[in-house]
Amino acid sequence: MNDPNMTDLDRALAFAIPARSARGRIVRLGTALDEVLAAHAYPPAIEKLLAEALTLAALIGSTLKDASGQLTMQTRTDNGVVQLLVCDYRGGEVRGYIEYDADKLAQAPAEPTLFALFGQGYLAITFDMASSNERYQGIVPLDGDTLSEAAQSYFTQSEQIPTMVRTGMAKGPDGRCVAGGLFLQHLPEGEDGRERLHTKLDHPEWEHVATLGNTMGADELTDAALPLETLVWRLFNEDSDVRILADIPITRGCRCDPDYIRGVIAKFPIDERRDMADESGFIQVDCAFCAKKFPVPVEE
Repeated sequence: MNDPNMTDLDRALAFAIPARSARGRIVRLGTALDEVLAAHAYPPAIEKLLAEALTLAALIGSTLKDASGQLTMQTRTDNGVVQLLVCDYRGGEVRGYIEYDADKLAQAPAEPTLFALFGQGYLAITFDMASSNERYQGIVPLDGDTLSEAAQSYFTQSEQIPTMVRTGMAKGPDGRCVAGGLFLQHLPEGEDGRERLHTKLDHPEWEHVATLGNTMGADELTDAALPLETLVWRLFNEDSDVRILADIPITRGCRCDPDYIRGVIAKFPIDERRDMADESGFIQVDCAFCAKKFPVPVEE
């Protein structure tokens, strides 16, 4: 029986199933998610979309071997309700924001489809490896019913890695949000990293793993009283060699730094800084991620 006083939130759990040539991540966001959403006061459809995107960022970003590496997800759209969506993950920190057309959203259904939000849109996923200065990027169309399906297509099409992604979001009577996600991948025998030569999309072991993964419900992913380890065990209790690889805390992180911002502004000629200033003599710099304003004096 679950302890109703226990909450398992804001962490990602990495695991592997060597006998099935598979690896996975399971994540649940609570406070970290609420802190991102609280900065923007988005309408329900946009809030739900950002919650899904942040969950995906935590799931995929936590697979990075490079501890200082960064995963960035960004959408590109033509005349859609959502004009820009950006999320990223670095070192256990997630952040994100959405720019949208309020008038177009008002004309959309209460629960708009992915096409209704993006039209002919694309999802770009970028891996920046700080230790090697390498960058990998793939772009896939937003063709599925959810952002999670588009991310799944990225790995299947761009990297030719059989992948399964499931996400869910719930909002309690107190207004607090919980989002969870499951990420499973097939790996060729003996491989545990991102690099690989090829893999078979019809691997029988992968079909078994994907079938089990698809039984995971959104209600389980968002139930904070269920430990993540319990969910992994529920899925793969028939596989005695399930290995827990890492427990990664997830926090909301924004890298806007007042000193850095002042340094950037100081590089502009004094005449340009005066043109940028408001009537009080300050240059107002906005951070789209955390919605904070940083007033920088023209002359310091």
